[in-house]
Amino acid sequence: MFADRAKIIIKSGNGGNGHVSFRREKYVPNGGPDGGDGGKGGDIIFLVDEGMNTLSDYRYRRKFAAQNGEEGSKKNRHGRNGEDLILKVPEGTVLKDAESGKVIADMSGENTRQVILKGGRGGQGNQHYATAVMQAPKYAQPGKDGIEIEVLLELKVIADVGLVGFPNVGKSTLLSRVTNARPKIANYHFTTLSPNLGVVDLDGGSGFVIADIPGLIEGASEGVGLGHEFLRHIERTKVIVHVVDAASVEGRDPVADIYAINQELSAYNPDLLKKPQVIAANKIDAVYGEMNDVIEGLKAEFEKGGIQVFPISAVSGKGLKELLFYVSGQLEAMDDAPLVYEQEFDPALAVGRDGSFDVERLEDGSFSLEGSMIEKMLGYTNIDSEKGFLFFQRFLKERGILEELERQGIEDGDVVHMYGHQFDYYK
Repeated sequence: MFADRAKIIIKSGNGGNGHVSFRREKYVPNGGPDGGDGGKGGDIIFLVDEGMNTLSDYRYRRKFAAQNGEEGSKKNRHGRNGEDLILKVPEGTVLKDAESGKVIADMSGENTRQVILKGGRGGQGNQHYATAVMQAPKYAQPGKDGIEIEVLLELKVIADVGLVGFPNVGKSTLLSRVTNARPKIANYHFTTLSPNLGVVDLDGGSGFVIADIPGLIEGASEGVGLGHEFLRHIERTKVIVHVVDAASVEGRDPVADIYAINQELSAYNPDLLKKPQVIAANKIDAVYGEMNDVIEGLKAEFEKGGIQVFPISAVSGKGLKELLFYVSGQLEAMDDAPLVYEQEFDPALAVGRDGSFDVERLEDGSFSLEGSMIEKMLGYTNIDSEKGFLFFQRFLKERGILEELERQGIEDGDVVHMYGHQFDYYK
């Protein structure tokens, strides 16, 4: 099966912890702090690879993590930064937050490389906390955690024109006739199991990219058959060409087929029906005369609404020139910029990520304070010492936690609970 969707977990690297150490030299028995800073965690970077056309690399591996930064060391040595992790994807891949479905990035157009998750900042060594009063600080700043999220990758092909139609109407034959594409062609349903792209070159006209979207059936938007797997590929196209069987080889009604497919397009995304549409009445080589009841019926039904009907034969090439030049003219009247989805979700600002905290007022009037960074800082800080407690208090102030407690009405003497610790609040 064509791999155009994948759900993976990505995580940027944790920042390395700051180091606690003191100068130890022969004639300097009471040397000052010389703990180095921790290294920065590696970023998660997505990169467009023009040689890729599927997301198959992400079908069997679920988790991708960048390297953590290393801890600082003595003599003010900075920890090594973690290596970035570069994930390659085909052009047209849209990254979404798996939980909300919102767009994080669209790897299309000029956006060929983007940092999706930044690595955690390295913690400061104890040298940064020396003061005239506190000349030998025995604590250092922990590194900031990286960010871990689950993302949905969706490949939406980038094509100017999308061929839609029920199975066996001749879309693949049409594509192979007008481009250099070589799709698999056979007389059974769902021969095409992946979108095929080709470039149309016109003498004296502008070329364009055309995509053969695998055959849709009624109920496709609800997950029936295979067609629903490929509806997303129509979203970027600018013109939709309905290919119908004018010879009614399988006894289908082309007029009903067009309405049925438009219904599926509308159910998936109503905006799809705003795109210009053209009808290619295929297989006229199998009918008698220049016109037949099917073609006349199509013209009577749709041309009054501005949808042109072109009788064609994908096998003999009859009528193709007129169809292609008409489509080219439609494209020239439109904006030639590709459809690129705007960012809707920033992982760095997501609720519940590192740096966030929750304040809750309990029934007895005390306060509960939770947060991943708070828990980590408690683990690294000796709050039983006066110096350690002052250090932790400064952390709460710098993070805006004390301000939030005051906003929620905390007063002097109120109790604050934090992961098994209990404090009395005084401003």
